[in-house]
Amino acid sequence: MENEELVQNMLLELRRGILSLAVLSQLSREEYGYSLLKALSDQGMEIDQSTLYPLLRRLESQGLLQSDWRIVDEARPRRYYVISTQGKAVLAKLKMEWSAMTETINKMLS
Repeated sequence: MENEELVQNMLLELRRGILSLAVLSQLSREEYGYSLLKALSDQGMEIDQSTLYPLLRRLESQGLLQSDWRIVDEARPRRYYVISTQGKAVLAKLKMEWSAMTETINKMLS
């Protein structure tokens, strides 16, 4: 495996690990899939639809999100997602862990 391929694979692993944290952090207010993609993108976190929707379903099946179908302004139905009470508790713990890990890694890398 060439170095560039190895780096890309490692970056994908790293990114997969933080997507749940990024998604949970953006769902304190209701969003539908496309609006969430845009909110994440606007903050520099690019994510494909083919990655986002399975992640949303998984987070919901774990009890971290709630969703419901809605028609707004006579448009097509959209599924709106929002973080659940359990999700808020998990997000708070993940944020603390993320802060501790980044502090440790920053010390190790400097």
